[in-house]
Amino acid sequence: MLWQNNSGRNVKIAKRQQSIAELGALYGSRKREIRTRLTEFRRVPPSDYFYELVYCILTPQSSARNAATVVQLLRDYNFERREIDPTPVLRQKESYIRFHGTKAKRLQEIRKEFPTILQQLTDGSPSEKQRRWLVENVKGLGYKEASHFLRNIGHRNLAILDRHILKNLLRFGVIDVLPKNLTPKMYLEIENRFRLFAEKVGIPVDELDLLFWSMETGEVLK
Repeated sequence: MLWQNNSGRNVKIAKRQQSIAELGALYGSRKREIRTRLTEFRRVPPSDYFYELVYCILTPQSSARNAATVVQLLRDYNFERREIDPTPVLRQKESYIRFHGTKAKRLQEIRKEFPTILQQLTDGSPSEKQRRWLVENVKGLGYKEASHFLRNIGHRNLAILDRHILKNLLRFGVIDVLPKNLTPKMYLEIENRFRLFAEKVGIPVDELDLLFWSMETGEVLK
């Protein structure tokens, strides 16, 4: 029985090592595209931060493509400068956003508070301090959404622990089970494990994040 357990463990380790080797090969084939995307994030000007934040409010539980479509429509309506109700845009059939009523209220609050938010974002604070401030001061942003937003405006080495990332962290043995709910404490603990794994496989955290996403979607999305 002991021999069988050890044998099973050895097979599991061998499979994981093979998967890590395959991950490295895939990274090699997509590294240029991933780094190009990250460079694009770093070039986002502060004048676009508002709509990047809107995008990250919209994406939870909804399609990234639908969120991008809605953001463009809100840009066309000059939502940042106009006091309009965004609800009809969020609930239209061709780009439907789940929980559109709640999210519309969040967007209206963000529009009013954005001068203060922008001041915080441009004060030169470290990424982790910026994220904590966003989580504590912007309704609708948890650690995942705040990390997503900061990554999309050029911050580095913050983990975006959505279901795609967590599934891959489970696959590679970084976590033992998929968490049903991520408390802030648990989020930071898993993020630290993610960083250690990224260091082990020799891929920066934000590049590994996009690589995992591309493994699930076939594309290097934002």
